[in-house]
Order: sequence, then C-alpha cells, then structure tokens
Amino acid sequence: MAPFLELTRQYREMKEEIDNAIADTLNRGTFVLGEKVAEFEKAFARYCNARHCVAVGSGTEALHIALRAAGVKPRDEAIMPTHTFIATALAADYAGAKPVFADISEDSYCIDAEKIKEAITQKTKAIIPVHMYGQYSDMDAITEIAGKHNTAVVEDACQSHGAEYKSRKNVIGNAACYSFYPTKNLGCYGDGGAIVTNDAELAEKAMLLRNYGEKKKYEHIIKGFNSRLDELQAAILLAKLKHLDSWVEKRRKAAAEYNKALAEADVITPTEAGYGKHAYYLYVIRSRQRDRLQQHLKAKGTQTLIHYPIPVHKQKAFAEYNSQTFPVAEKIAKEILSLPMFPEITPEEISEVANAIKSFR
Repeated sequence: MAPFLELTRQYREMKEEIDNAIADTLNRGTFVLGEKVAEFEKAFARYCNARHCVAVGSGTEALHIALRAAGVKPRDEAIMPTHTFIATALAADYAGAKPVFADISEDSYCIDAEKIKEAITQKTKAIIPVHMYGQYSDMDAITEIAGKHNTAVVEDACQSHGAEYKSRKNVIGNAACYSFYPTKNLGCYGDGGAIVTNDAELAEKAMLLRNYGEKKKYEHIIKGFNSRLDELQAAILLAKLKHLDSWVEKRRKAAAEYNKALAEADVITPTEAGYGKHAYYLYVIRSRQRDRLQQHLKAKGTQTLIHYPIPVHKQKAFAEYNSQTFPVAEKIAKEILSLPMFPEITPEEISEVANAIKSFR
C-alpha cells in the first residue's frame, strides 16, 4: 500500500532533535513570543534571503495580516487565481477586500499574468499570486503589471517552501506568506505561518497586527488580532529548517522518478517552468478519466487526493461569483489528481503507484 503522506517517518528520522527542542522549550517555561520565535524569525528570513520575518498563527493569517499591512482596506480589490485553496480568498475577505478571480496557466497551474491585466481596475490594491503545488508564479510579469498600476503584490507561498525563482529563494513582491501546517515542506506539529518581507514598515505593521496592536505591554496603538506562533512550534521549525533543502531535493528526485515511470502512461505529468525550481509540495497528474482512475488506484491500495476539486468561484461560500467562468481552472479541476509525495517515499512505493496507473484501462 502506498500512503499519500506519512509524517511519522520524518519524526522517527529526527526524533532526538525534535524531542530535545520540545524539552528545551518546556524547561524554559516561555510559550508565546519568546526567544524561540525570535530565533526562528531570524533564521527563516535568512533562508528566504529577506530582511524581516513575522511569525503568526497560520498561513491564512499570514495572508490576512500581510494584506492589511500592505495597505489593503475595505472595498479594495485583490486579484488572485480561482484555482487555489479557499484560504487565499478568505484572507482578502477578512481584510475587507473583494476577491477578484483570474484564470490560470494550464502548464504551471499558477495565475495567468495576461488574465491579471484583464481583471485589474482602479480599485485593485493587491495581486495575490499563488505558487501552486510548489512552483513559483511568473513573478517578473506580475511585478511589472503591479508596478504600472501601483498595486501591492502579496505572494501566497504556502505551498512553495524551498522553491526557487531564477536560481534564488526570493521574496519578490511586497511580502511572501507561508503556512507551516504539518503537511507542508516545512511543517510544524499544529498550525503556524509567517510573513517574509524586505519592507521594514510592512514588517513593523504586521508585528503590531499579530499581537493586539500592542507596541509595548498594555499599550495598543492600532486594533490588532491574536495571531502568534507559539514557542513549541518555533522550536520544532528551527530543528526542521536545517533539513528543508535536503527534503526538497528528495521531493525533486521522487518527482523525476515519477516522470520517468509515467512517461508512457496515459496521464499528463507536471512541468517545471523555465524560470524556477519546483519544490514539489504536491505531485499532480491529470487524466480525462480522473474519477475512475482514482477509484482504480484506491482498489490497488494507493491513496490519492484532489487539490482542488472545486475552483473558489464555484464554492457555495462565494456564491456571488458562481456565475463567473474560468475555462482553464474549471477544466483542470476535473482532471487533476495528487499522487503520494513526501521526502521519505521509497522508489518501490513510486514504482507501485506508477504500475497501478499503467494498469488502468
């Protein structure tokens, strides 16, 4: 049986590091916004080649707070792909902004920059490219559009830890937002998130917003929120961060093995954009008979998921957008299928999945 994800393998490999990190935090007796959070913020900023990192309670809150810190206000508009997890749109909604959806590239599954041009208006105050499945969006094209329209760019990097754009790990927009949900390339053992930026003013505003708008103890200069990464999660992330690049390389090796094994199969395998290095948070294939293929794989003992079966503009939660049409996103939503992918997946498990796919008729 090929599991979709197996988190216990990673824990067993670094059990001593994780256990020591947790024990050290418990012995310190500080659990919210202490030394470990500050240490992780410095380390993750350095990893992302950025000046500032603000750790928060989740990836959704990272997006929400980053949008507010970038100046997005109620009744502004924020452009984003409709092919994304709903949190991208919810974050804009939390900031009081109107989500404006755009279609995606059929090759990268990221937002199509040309469609941004069609969607932009005088009310547009943010563009939110989602680095889908671990691959950067076409950021040069997006930042060029944003520059012409004086619009902030807040990157949804919640799936792209360890990815590269033009041979570097970069924060290209005003801010990049990460989730540390347990399944991510860099995941903690609960919820967590971070805003990474080179903008000192945006970072300072985000730090206020995450902690009740508090400048110093019991002095609140703006209306803020309670969205703080806790010390235990920060300690776990610090232990894991040093392994992130090696885990990404293992994901890339697994993806290459999948590509080779599925070369003759009747499915579409992922493509890597020429401008970047894919981090393969997910390995997503496409099939015109996706639902039947998924049932076939289940019968063979292979677990799969669909990321994501319903574009956001078709969700009941965003019913006011249900009449809109985005042909590429709607097409691929019927075809995509996520195969087992994690750093510790074995060549034998990949072969088992590939053989099951090739046996589908």
